[in-house]
Amino acid sequence: MHQALVIIPTYNEIENIKAIVEKTVGYPDNFDVLVIDDNSPDGTAEEVENLIKQYPGRVFLERRTGKLGLGTAYIHGFKWALSRDYQYIIEMDADFSHNPDDLTRLYHNSKDNGYDVTIGSRYVSGVNVVNWPMGRVLMSYFASAYVRFVTRMKLRDATAGFVCYRRRVLESIDLDKIEFKGYAFQIEMKFKAHRKGFRISEIPIIFINRQLGTSKMNSSIFGEAMFGVIKLRLDALLSRN
Repeated sequence: MHQALVIIPTYNEIENIKAIVEKTVGYPDNFDVLVIDDNSPDGTAEEVENLIKQYPGRVFLERRTGKLGLGTAYIHGFKWALSRDYQYIIEMDADFSHNPDDLTRLYHNSKDNGYDVTIGSRYVSGVNVVNWPMGRVLMSYFASAYVRFVTRMKLRDATAGFVCYRRRVLESIDLDKIEFKGYAFQIEMKFKAHRKGFRISEIPIIFINRQLGTSKMNSSIFGEAMFGVIKLRLDALLSRN
């Protein structure tokens, strides 16, 4: 059994999935890949089935019945990983906005430097975002500043979706009580790890907007994040979580 699992949620990623999986399993760290597909009509899951035949015991697929949200996809993947012997569990997008070459850096920052959570951060060393419209860059950057202000976490990129968790972090969090499904899910996971005293590190990455396929971002996802952080903070102050 390999130590590290990369979880990739998908919905209509036929243009990207073969290349991202093949790239990920090719590194010397022997990353396994779990694709969580939300019933993509474009054949994404069928492409993964072909990859499973090419890489037996390295590539896995969980099919879900429909678009159930990013957060629930990752929770599904976390539970899958915890039911096996993986010690490091990594979140990564399917569309190459996260450069898979950075997987090794995230993994070894946790494994070798003792961090419980390693975040691939767009903002820890300036603004490292390519091909986003300026409005979206500003919205994302100031959203992170807002999260820092409300939650008191010192993270520069609390909404980041490129994250390596040690097994013990996920074991300590009641995954059935995670409330949010969109980008607020990313904040909630980091906030719960922070509240439990785990060591969290940010390392700089360059985030490149997708070249192929369609973005899943919408205003309701951002709205959930904006109001969700207030609820997280209030729950913490009232010691409900």
